[in-house]
Amino acid sequence: MLKHCVFLNFKNNVSEDEKKDIMTGLTGLVGVVDGMTDMTFGPNLDFEMKTPDFDYGFIVTFRDRAAHLAYEAHSTHVEMGAKLVAACTGGAEGINVFDLET
Repeated sequence: MLKHCVFLNFKNNVSEDEKKDIMTGLTGLVGVVDGMTDMTFGPNLDFEMKTPDFDYGFIVTFRDRAAHLAYEAHSTHVEMGAKLVAACTGGAEGINVFDLET
């Protein structure tokens, strides 16, 4: 199993509705992309005060790397990914990704 963890530094002017639209688009791929089994998202609670710049994130669960690759190539992911880059401070620099095999 693969956990795809994405941490986002949204620009200050990105509305909650814009964030929700992007997350809803990506979540809609659960059950569409074979092997994409779950996605959760929400604001960073940052209890330890270590990541104040990354205010939002999501975690996707994939059966394996092949499912992750199918997600990466899917047209909805490409579209939502472009919206994420545009919505984050510094573009792609405002996005951190951490993939864990569990």
